[in-house]
Amino acid sequence: MRHRAGRIGSLFVAGALAAGVVTAPSALVPGLSAPSYADPAPAKSRILDAAWQGDHRVDLTVFSAAMGAPVKVQLLLARDWHANPKAKFPTLYLLDGMRARDDQSGWLLETDVADFYRDKNVTVVLPVGGQSSWYTDWRRPDNGKNYQWETFLAKELPPLLKQQWRTTDGRAAAGVSMGGTAAVTLAARNKGLYRFAGSYSGILATSSPGTPESIALAMRDAGNFNADAMYGPPNDPAWAEHDPLKLAAQLRGTSLYFSSGNGSAPTAGQPTDLSAMALEVLSRSSNQAFAVELNKQGIPANAVYRPSGTHSWPYWQFENGQSWPQVQAALGVGNPAPCTAAGAIGELAPKAPALGKCVTVEYPVPGGRAQDFRGGQIFWSTDSGAEVVGGAIGGAYLGAGGPGGALGFPTGAERPLADKKGRYQQFQGGTVYWTPETGARAVRGEIGKKYAALGFEKSPVGLPVGDETPVRGGGAFQRFQGGVLYWSPKTPAVVVPKGPIFSEWGKQGYEGGRLGYPVADAAPVPGGLEQRFEHGAIALVNGIAQVR
Repeated sequence: MRHRAGRIGSLFVAGALAAGVVTAPSALVPGLSAPSYADPAPAKSRILDAAWQGDHRVDLTVFSAAMGAPVKVQLLLARDWHANPKAKFPTLYLLDGMRARDDQSGWLLETDVADFYRDKNVTVVLPVGGQSSWYTDWRRPDNGKNYQWETFLAKELPPLLKQQWRTTDGRAAAGVSMGGTAAVTLAARNKGLYRFAGSYSGILATSSPGTPESIALAMRDAGNFNADAMYGPPNDPAWAEHDPLKLAAQLRGTSLYFSSGNGSAPTAGQPTDLSAMALEVLSRSSNQAFAVELNKQGIPANAVYRPSGTHSWPYWQFENGQSWPQVQAALGVGNPAPCTAAGAIGELAPKAPALGKCVTVEYPVPGGRAQDFRGGQIFWSTDSGAEVVGGAIGGAYLGAGGPGGALGFPTGAERPLADKKGRYQQFQGGTVYWTPETGARAVRGEIGKKYAALGFEKSPVGLPVGDETPVRGGGAFQRFQGGVLYWSPKTPAVVVPKGPIFSEWGKQGYEGGRLGYPVADAAPVPGGLEQRFEHGAIALVNGIAQVR
């Protein structure tokens, strides 16, 4: 069987460092309905899905019982996640700003955090969404959102990560702007939740005169949210109950770092963003008031006031790097151990410059050896030799179980598809394909054999757009651009084309309905097509599908 796959390029846009400072689940194919056997809405918080996007990045879908909705959480796994599969790791939560997007964390879109934390033994947790939420519990829904972020971040998410993603009780939190305020507020309101709290350009005196009104205006501008739905009017006690300055006494024992610029660009001649300047000036004044209160109470903190820096991602990226030693100390994370690449892995590594330097020592995997680099991994076995796996293909490979899973070891390098629009990589037990539109998908087993017989991606079914999914009766299905391939232990792998036949089969209950599994591909009949199933057939004649 031919194996094929694809790799995605970097998803992260690195902002320039501030100067002059003193100290990607697949969507349904159009025309196909969701299977009738989909799980009902869960009654309690739980992880619904984990989609590997790379060798050290996983996108979780977490159902929040408090919000009654799924929440996306992106993880950057600790350096030794693969090298030491029994180890558990502390976490660093990085919170977004006012204009948080629903698809990806701003930290991944705008900074170098994926590369920065690649050699650090901490799992970075990146909640996605929460525009204008201040990561707090709101009094009532607004603008279509039922924000209960404090409950989610403090009560629901930590135990799930501890149970399923090998995290410890050692947690730190930091954020930018709104997220910086939230990191400190969450630490104060949930004593012991975080060992470190960091704020980069956050407002740390939120109930001071005029500040609630300023926050309300900003929330209107960022998503048209009503601050009254969050805490009530400016004179409501809830504002003080969530004000870092008013909660300062609760921060004793927490390692604190807060910083702000002066609102000016770090390099002379750069254009001035008046809005960013005003926000940074507000942050600076509130930070200073917060520092005064901490001093009164004898609570130590690292308060940093930069001679330049605006309310912007390049500045926040810089602060993230500057605060790391303090985070590292609070979490007890050691420095990376020296590593070198040797043997077959060492011979291959220099031939793949995109890998960069090693970040772990060579370690055992089922049936062979592996080593992690900044840009991917190298896997080796006696039968397959050494091969590089990385990017989105590497994510799909690990999501399928890696060398100990159904795909086994890579048997060739990543290669371009014939149309040059995607890539593929061969493995012992299947192929992984990648294109920007379809993502990275493994094709294997009986479905993979059928796909090969059809002619791979050049066939009418096209490229895979979903992962193989088990169904009742021990069977499985996988979605492709042109249809769905079904297989079961008692029936061969068969294509059900998207369109009327698939829709009619869905109305009958798919493989769990009266027709059962498909047993043959659709074949021409006078006036159309007919597809046979275990207990009947569906004919498509003159554009109308009928059960026979």
